[in-house]
Amino acid sequence: MASDKIGKNVVVTLEYKLSLDDGTTVEFSEESDPLVYLHGHEQIIPGLENALAGLKAGDKKSITVEPEEGYGEYDAEDFDEVPLADMPPGFEPEIGMLLEVHGEDDDDDLAVITEITADHLVLDYNHPMAGKRLHFEITVISLRDASKEEIEHGHAHDDHHHHN
Repeated sequence: MASDKIGKNVVVTLEYKLSLDDGTTVEFSEESDPLVYLHGHEQIIPGLENALAGLKAGDKKSITVEPEEGYGEYDAEDFDEVPLADMPPGFEPEIGMLLEVHGEDDDDDLAVITEITADHLVLDYNHPMAGKRLHFEITVISLRDASKEEIEHGHAHDDHHHHN
């Protein structure tokens, strides 16, 4: 039986627009490339996932997500100085550049270059959306039950829902 409401193990296809308090649009889905995710598997930020639960195909909703339910509060301590000598030859850093940094825990972290001095870079490890209230305008396009394989893998599999 096909799911008629968003809940755990339902594959959700939706269109969205994300903006900030000042009205700046940060991100949006293209009509030809909607967001497809497996509900209940932490694939999207908690505040958005919680607000989508129970919606049906065709529903439209405005959702505001506070920082603690989004990308977390901004952490003024989450910075690091990295010697320029540690950068690869020919690397040309720029303020605002996003770097993938291999962490001690074997995870790759993203950091933004916030300052460049003669001998080091200052990296900000906060997510670019940390500390920001997020405003989503969403439209639920379709719902379907996840396959056993999708549930085992913890994500929706791309079955090319592109209608050309």
